[in-house]
Amino acid sequence: MSPLSILTIFIFIFTVSIFSSSFTLAIITLFILLLSLLFSPYFTKLIFTDHRPPVVGPITNQLIHFHNLYDYMTSLAKKHTTFRFITPTHSEVYTADPVNVEYILKTNFPNYDKGAHNIGIMKDLLGEGIFAVDGDKWRHQRKLASFEFSTRNLRDFSSVVFRSNGVKLVKKISLLAAAEKTMNLQDLFMKSTLDSIFKVGFGFDLDTLSGLNEASNRFMKAFDESNSLVFWRFVDLLWRVKRYFSIGSEADLKQNLRIVDEFVYELIRNKREQMKNTNLHRDKEDILSRFLMESENDPENMNDKYLRDISLSFVIAGKDTSANTLTWLFYMLCKHPLIQQKIAEEVKTATEADDNTSMDEFGLKLTEAALEKMHYLHAALSETLRLYPAVPLDGKSALKDDVLPDGLKIKKGDGVAYIPYPMGRMTYIWGDDAEEFRPERWLNDGVFRPESPFKFTAFQAGPRVCLGKEFAYRQMKILAAFLVYFFKFKLVDESKEATYKTMFTLHMDKGLHLYAFHRL
Repeated sequence: MSPLSILTIFIFIFTVSIFSSSFTLAIITLFILLLSLLFSPYFTKLIFTDHRPPVVGPITNQLIHFHNLYDYMTSLAKKHTTFRFITPTHSEVYTADPVNVEYILKTNFPNYDKGAHNIGIMKDLLGEGIFAVDGDKWRHQRKLASFEFSTRNLRDFSSVVFRSNGVKLVKKISLLAAAEKTMNLQDLFMKSTLDSIFKVGFGFDLDTLSGLNEASNRFMKAFDESNSLVFWRFVDLLWRVKRYFSIGSEADLKQNLRIVDEFVYELIRNKREQMKNTNLHRDKEDILSRFLMESENDPENMNDKYLRDISLSFVIAGKDTSANTLTWLFYMLCKHPLIQQKIAEEVKTATEADDNTSMDEFGLKLTEAALEKMHYLHAALSETLRLYPAVPLDGKSALKDDVLPDGLKIKKGDGVAYIPYPMGRMTYIWGDDAEEFRPERWLNDGVFRPESPFKFTAFQAGPRVCLGKEFAYRQMKILAAFLVYFFKFKLVDESKEATYKTMFTLHMDKGLHLYAFHRL
């Protein structure tokens, strides 16, 4: 029965109820009418499957399970490798099947873009940045960024920045350890990686880690809160109404975005002034400088708003992903002290550091050659990303009707997402020990062995594969090596299980609180 037929029947019953003077019956009928209109697509599509992915419920289920959304998705993926939720207008399909993932991200890549629905939700925060656009703008940004990430200059310069910030982080933790104070390591990682991306990407020293730069601290807090509030829109059916009236979560988002915009626009203005007063050599430009130079050739399209959107995309890529992964890594190292010790021994061997090596000297020993010897640390980071992917869910939209490799039909306009967080926990992908933290699964005779990017989807795959993958591993290995070499870490509350905050990136809810003890 169609929604229109249901509506006609209930309007008739509602009218009869009113004229029969049964007001209670009329109210009950109206309530049933509204529920029927909302859920009729669900029941209709539940009955008529036609080789479609199995229906696991209406889209409102995501709202009910929002605070543990990725674990809820995991429980569903254990029953169905591909499944869908129903909305009044389309289906939202999710897959944990590596074969389907390869098809979506590579084989039939042109049919699966970000889509108007996803772009509409993300636009206020990410605008037309690389993570929220398709087509020519995506290709343009990727081409410029790809050139920048492929240069040896960026690799060498970024390593210097990461080592310098590693020393700053160790000094900060050393003071807290000496005073036997607890610390929120996630917050320290967020500040350190924000400082790094602003230096490498934009050419500015923020010094957020010192805590003295109030503007950058406000920006970081507002940006993280905006990340969370925008993701809430995916389950908030009234977000457009709330934005129109500027109430509730949308009022909070508006206020946070104002802080973000003021900070980034000031950054762009300062960068322009810096470029006017400095003789920049082409091989020494940072990422923002390259986009600013490009904007001179096309000022109408590459205006400050466009540059703002590009800049924020690099912030979320350079700050959140690395900081979140390091947070979960050190949580797991606290849970597995033998693994923490093994990494410390590997770092000491690879760098040839001794008990008299200072912080600055240790930074100089973290050469490219030394980092390449740290196979076990690389494996531990990959194992962390397998279980706690920086981007736990990534959504696309189908441009045309299609059939996935498993034979399930996709309709034009369907949301189609692959789900890295559940995929890392699937025994049919990783074996019976899928939910165990075991870095050894990545090693072959002690040498790191990568997995298929369609099985290990932490960095996406296909044409949209993460350009900063090696950049991220380098930063994470340098910071992790610094910390495990100089400190042992212990959770403040070892009985408490860490949980995530549901947002675009996998933040640890309420941070990672621990003690640090000098290792040497």
